[in-house]
Amino acid sequence: MDILKLADEIIEGKRLSREDDLDFFVTCNLNDLCAGADKIREACIGDRVDLCSIINGMSGRCPEDCKYCAQSAHNHTDCEVYDFLPEEKIMEACKTNEKEGVDRFAIVTAGRALSGEEFDKAIKAYERMNKECDIELCASMGFLSADQLHRLHEAGVTSYHHNIETSRRNFPNICSTHTYDMKIETLKKVKAEGMYVCSGGIIGMGESWEDRIDMAVSLAEVGVDSIPINALMPIKGTPLENLESLTEDEILRTIAMFRYINPEADIRLAAGRALMKNDGEMAFKSGASATITGNMLTTVAAATIQSDRKMLQNIGRTVK
Repeated sequence: MDILKLADEIIEGKRLSREDDLDFFVTCNLNDLCAGADKIREACIGDRVDLCSIINGMSGRCPEDCKYCAQSAHNHTDCEVYDFLPEEKIMEACKTNEKEGVDRFAIVTAGRALSGEEFDKAIKAYERMNKECDIELCASMGFLSADQLHRLHEAGVTSYHHNIETSRRNFPNICSTHTYDMKIETLKKVKAEGMYVCSGGIIGMGESWEDRIDMAVSLAEVGVDSIPINALMPIKGTPLENLESLTEDEILRTIAMFRYINPEADIRLAAGRALMKNDGEMAFKSGASATITGNMLTTVAAATIQSDRKMLQNIGRTVK
């Protein structure tokens, strides 16, 4: 397989599918793969890097048994536990991110689905952010109904995040309290509402390269707009606490092949950037076109909004 020639074909309109033999992604030359992915990124996305930031709007006591998660009630971690944040605290964070040049701000909540009074509080906060701030708004609140997604959309939310986490085959090894199909159906509801769809997953949870390829293809089949790629940072007290961290080369190969399979989506760096040199600088030369920046959800990142902006500008990329 001539990986650089394939990059040119993808730029010209070729799309990879489940019917294709994609095993070459695992064995091809990494430098060539990353160079080809960067060429696709430049042609299909351009030089602008999309920056998003999140606030953990409600933490802990999640009834789902996801094996990687610090916030699951099934795991035994030291994560903070609190109900939905006061509106003023959310507004303060939103305005700070707006001032620092972030493109999009999201409230992320623990739990199967935000509902009742807490969901109403979220709607109120979004309505106020939409009125007072000039920043795109995103939400990540679990398995919402079509009506709830519509209410968020009316309140000013233009993007919804809901990770599929891994491949269909591997999903039961990671979670047993909900299904992969439930996740896919949620993404379809988001698309039907006309919102920007953000969905990716976590690598380094014991999955195979075939699982990573399958996840990339599944996201292409749904037609997601943004794909956050998290590299597992094992958390003490979770079933995955003793897994070895991925190497930078493994992360770069994953990012590059996701770009080949999803040429027009934002490939977004998420958790695990500390596993790469200079907070993932090489990833932005290997197909990545976006990142989560600022305070992370349950793990601490070394990067800040200011350091990200400086690093990206130094490599010739543009930010807001």
